[in-house]
Amino acid sequence: MDIHSLLDSQSIIPAYSATSKEKLLLDMIEVLSTKLDADSLEAVKKAVLDREAIMSTGVGKGLAIPHGKTTSVEENYAVFARLNEGLDYESIDDIPVRMVFLLVGPTSKNNIHIKLLSRISRLMNSATFRDIILECTSTEEILNAFTIEEQKYFPAAS
Repeated sequence: MDIHSLLDSQSIIPAYSATSKEKLLLDMIEVLSTKLDADSLEAVKKAVLDREAIMSTGVGKGLAIPHGKTTSVEENYAVFARLNEGLDYESIDDIPVRMVFLLVGPTSKNNIHIKLLSRISRLMNSATFRDIILECTSTEEILNAFTIEEQKYFPAAS
């Protein structure tokens, strides 16, 4: 599964002003309300917030990858946000987060979930790509950047 195929114009927030980590996560999950019913959305909130309570998903280099799995969804969903300013996210390197990639998926497809998390990490590990994302000002630019970068690392992705 391709990362860029999980994203669309409705699931990218190109300029988010964060006031807190919890509000950011709740707002990102709310983006999925056009794709999920109210019960599924609540299950996603619980899964993501429960996972975040175990350990921060601030992976360093200005990136967080909050994620969760639930039996209430049957496919993977993603939301990406580029923050206007850094947010304290309790990251492993204590660097404020400027990019957040939310991933939620079904409990029954754990292998796919892990592969997607790995793919996101690999893409976002590139300092050049992170700089490109931080320079993007629109949803279309961000989506295009993900598509191009993913094709560099995973040529079969289309």
